[in-house]
Amino acid sequence: MKISKRPWTLLCVALVLVLLGSILAGVFNSGAGAVKVTRISFDGGHGQLSGLLYMPKDASADNPKPTIIVTHGYLNSAEMQDANAIELSRRGFVVLALDQYDHGHSSLSHENYSDSSFFGVWLPFWLNSMNDAVQYMYEQPYVLKDENGNGIIGVTGHSMGGFSSTMALAMDETQYAETGVRKIYASLTEGSDFMYTSILGIDAATSDALGGGRILGKVAAQYDEFFFNDPNVQGGTVRHKDFVSTPDGMTFLQQSEPAQVNTWYETADGGRRIVYEPAQTHPWNHFSAETTGYAVAFYTEAFAPYSEGIKDIAPTSQLWQWKEAFECVALVGFVMLIIALASIIIELPFFRKAKSGELAVQTSLTGGKKAAICLILAVAVLLPALFFKPLMDDGAGSASVNILFYAGLVAAAAGLVVLILGLVKKEKKLTVGACFLLVSGALLAVVAKVPMYSNNAFWTAIGVNSIAYWTIGCAMMSLVIFSAVYVGFKAKEGAGFETYGLVFKPLTILAGLCTAVVTVVVAYGVLFLMDALFKADFRIWTFAFKTFDADILPAILRYLPTFLLFYIVSTASITVNTNTEKLQGAKGYLVAIVLNAGGPILWLAVQYISLFASGVAVWSGSALSGIMLVAMVPTLSVAAIISRNLYKKTGNIWTPAFLNALLMTTMTIANTMVVFR
Repeated sequence: MKISKRPWTLLCVALVLVLLGSILAGVFNSGAGAVKVTRISFDGGHGQLSGLLYMPKDASADNPKPTIIVTHGYLNSAEMQDANAIELSRRGFVVLALDQYDHGHSSLSHENYSDSSFFGVWLPFWLNSMNDAVQYMYEQPYVLKDENGNGIIGVTGHSMGGFSSTMALAMDETQYAETGVRKIYASLTEGSDFMYTSILGIDAATSDALGGGRILGKVAAQYDEFFFNDPNVQGGTVRHKDFVSTPDGMTFLQQSEPAQVNTWYETADGGRRIVYEPAQTHPWNHFSAETTGYAVAFYTEAFAPYSEGIKDIAPTSQLWQWKEAFECVALVGFVMLIIALASIIIELPFFRKAKSGELAVQTSLTGGKKAAICLILAVAVLLPALFFKPLMDDGAGSASVNILFYAGLVAAAAGLVVLILGLVKKEKKLTVGACFLLVSGALLAVVAKVPMYSNNAFWTAIGVNSIAYWTIGCAMMSLVIFSAVYVGFKAKEGAGFETYGLVFKPLTILAGLCTAVVTVVVAYGVLFLMDALFKADFRIWTFAFKTFDADILPAILRYLPTFLLFYIVSTASITVNTNTEKLQGAKGYLVAIVLNAGGPILWLAVQYISLFASGVAVWSGSALSGIMLVAMVPTLSVAAIISRNLYKKTGNIWTPAFLNALLMTTMTIANTMVVFR
């Protein structure tokens, strides 16, 4: 058996990038060695809580430190707070970066779910997460208390983490009425107001009354997609904001007129408060030197009476960007590692059966046919963007999605007509194409009408359900277009299944599946090792491959068929549209990326150019869905590269489709909220 040297060279380069990136990410994560970072887990009272503990090396029971608990927002994990954790800990504060319940490595006990409705699984996770973490940290000997036993603890949360912090403050004040001890000294929330805590009775006025003389702050971004809205402005929430001029902002700062940003105000209960308003979006908060500088400045001021042993480092002096940069290096190495592993594995006995022979390279189109195909491809790229909001936000059966229902019926009817013609003329390829058009049209109509991911007791990664629905909608739209193009053009040219990379040999399919499984298992083994050694994962901003616990495996398996269907269709699309004489090399990869991610890129460009240019986004009601789409761009781009590369090595779509489905489903579920674990 002879294996090409090229995959081995790629493997070596990939391992060097992964190892180098992880080591250096670990160095900067530890504040260049000033901090020890460990993953801890503890009983939070409502379930198991986990987090990354950043301990300055001089912190101990004999030298307790002011402590800050930082936590993430909905569908994220502790790593999303690494900027705050790194910068605060290297200045001398103890920091716990917390996974809220049902996120990351934390899980809520089953008895704490009220039911399987959205609110039944959504409210419990953030209601108690921060308060339970405060109770745990207060009992640790390295956490500073004052002479009266009050905790010198700060709480900072982004988005839902901010709501959890607000609830923890309210609970702390209620507990103070009974014990005479306040465990929370200060709080800075980022990207959160009182919209959802008011459901639980904690609106701006109630929160103000429960301030207890604490030092409080808010980061209220001017382009936050969700919060800080003026009640007098109607329409969607994706627009420009000015929190200090709103009734809630003035209540928070105890001012009767719009106040100044970045300014401290004394409050009637003896506390102090401040609001920061960076020109940012919601997710930008936790990937920003400006916002991180605000957190450092806030806690430096808040904990000034307890500053002994705290390093005087300017808020603008930051290292966290280097950690992110080297984790991105490791991310690049990880993608290369996956391609190299798969390329090596398919040369081994049995696994080489995943290779089906020569590539079906097509002659490049010319003239009117080329123009027609390019127009169809442009429509295919646009459709995921045009139907993004309808599928993600409006849902099955809505007026906007009903367009797809009727389109599916038309396609199915056309398929039936062509099927009859094909049978009459005894044209086998036309008959096969007609069958695909009939079935894909019918399926598109069904997808448009049937709520497919509404059972939260089964589809337990509830934040993924709208993505899954959009994904399967895109798959069905693509399949209809495929079938129509085949009937209209490809069948006459004599194209067959091999043109799309479809080879229906059981051993080829099985070997492709086994190759994908082994590749993903080995690659994730490397990821888990890097996490254990250096507390590093592979990421850039919200796109991340991170470790997970075995209790989310059932959720991964439930969503896997949905994403597998999508990646079978998308890999076939990339194959038939890039495997031409003129699209070899880099051009082919670029076209593959456009086919996969062009729609999301276009949607995001239109949405955010409008937001920053005019102050109102085009789809001003698409807040969460737009944010979730950001991570889809690198996801689909990486998948496109893997699809094209491995098709060229195997001659069929099965190995890349299986690999992308396993890899991206695992990544998606590991990065989100999973309930009923």
